[in-house]
Parts: sequence; structure tokens; C-alpha cells
Amino acid sequence: MITLQFAGYQPARSVHTRALHALSDGVARRSAGALEIAVTDSVVSQGRKAADLLSMVERGELDGCYFASSYLAGRVPALSVFDQPFQAGAREAVFASLDGEIGELLTAQIAAATAYSVLGFWDNGIRHISNAVRPVRTPADCAGLRLRTLDNEQHQDAFRSIGFRPMYIDVADLARAVADGEVDAQENPLTNMVNFGLQKYHKHVSLTGHLQGIALLLVNCARYAALPADLRAMIEAAAYESEATQRALAVAEDAACLNLLAEAGVAVIGPEEINLRAFRALAANG
Repeated sequence: MITLQFAGYQPARSVHTRALHALSDGVARRSAGALEIAVTDSVVSQGRKAADLLSMVERGELDGCYFASSYLAGRVPALSVFDQPFQAGAREAVFASLDGEIGELLTAQIAAATAYSVLGFWDNGIRHISNAVRPVRTPADCAGLRLRTLDNEQHQDAFRSIGFRPMYIDVADLARAVADGEVDAQENPLTNMVNFGLQKYHKHVSLTGHLQGIALLLVNCARYAALPADLRAMIEAAAYESEATQRALAVAEDAACLNLLAEAGVAVIGPEEINLRAFRALAANG
């Protein structure tokens, strides 16, 4: 039997972890014991940084992982189309484009510029803003707030133009940074807010929907190319199946997380109460 090692950085309840296990199950059903995908739910629980996943797969320490596309935008500039805060398209339109020619082009560019092959485009959630200080409805409400962001210059420039003080903190340290007050605010999908327990500290959530996150399901190119063609076909079929599962889980998770936030006493501000036009105008000039 051939075993591939895949890993993530989120807890068992996350839609990403469940989708990794769906991928593993799909391969097991198809391979009749010839191939398995062993899943490590979270390298963070083993003392690693989440961002270590990319280098671990690149070096061959792991065979595959999922990770936010933003972290590869420096090497694959075309990915920056998904990194324009407050300019995001509708969820359905974004994934329709990824399931067509745009997805094929991005897959080819990622393979050419990195050590990864793309097995799927996952829904990394619609990003919103939470904070521990005050309700955020306008850019003026953001003035001076220390905001945890991804390691992405385009994101940071946009948030700085709105009035935030952006800071990159690895997701492994996010919960601590929020609990300790190192940051006043952060931006993430609702599922991440709940999975990392941020609702204990951030009682204000603004549904800005400023980015549609994309997570890439990646596998080490060399390792993948060395597999027999029939096993690669099994993985591709299982990946396609798990991609559909993951996206459906992500949509359902949004509704479930809104309920969990309400139960935790979090004040959620809907988009109709937010001056999104002002945010878009400032972010476009970031």
C-alpha cells in the first residue's frame, strides 16, 4: 500500500478538516487497499505554525495540505485577483470561474511557479470583521484599531487606508493574540471565529463580507507525478468529490456560526447597517 500524508491546521469540527477526511474516505473507497491518505487534523496541535504546512509539503515532509491562496500570491500574481478587500464577487460567481478556464489557468501557473499541484479550490469562507472595542459600521469606527490580517501586502494596504493598524499574526497565535489584547480586531470567516473561540473576547462582529477566501488543496508535484496513473485518477476523482462536499459544508457553516455567535452574546451587524460603499472607495485606493 502507498500512503500519502496530508495535514491541515484547524480543529476536527472545521469544514476543512472534515473535507480532508472526505478526501481520504473517497480514496479508500476507490483504491481497494492500494492507496491511502493519512490525515493529521492540525499541525498546530503538534506545536507547528500553520504557515509551516506550505514548506512541509514543498520539502516532501508532507505530501499534501490545504492553505489560503493569499499566501501564494507573491509567487503566482494571478492569485491576487482574490485579494482585493471589499471588491469580492459573489460566492457563486467566484467558484463558477474557478471551475472553468480561470481555474485551469491558475492550476497551470501554480504548478509552473511552485512545487505544488492543485487538486481543488475550496471555499475558505467569506471574511468579516470582529473586534473587542466598538461596533464597526463606517471607516471612522476603524480608526486606530489594531487588526490581525493575513501575511498579504495587498490586504494590509487596503485595511490601512480604511484606518486600521494591520498586523500579521500566524493563525496558530490568533486566539492568544485576541485573548491577550495584542490585537483589537481581526478579520476571518465566521467559522474561524467560532473554531478559535474568539467570541469569548470579541463581542462585535460586522458582516462586511470583504473577501471571498479561496483555499487551495495542494499536493507535492514530484510525489504526485511519481504515482501510477490509475492512482492519480483515483485521487482526482476523490478530490473532485471532496471539493463539492467542502463547499456545501462552508455554506451551511455560515448559518450555524451565526446562531453560535448569537448564543455567545455577540452583537452582529448586518451589511444593511454598514456603509460598504465608503469601505470600498477607501480600500480601492489602498
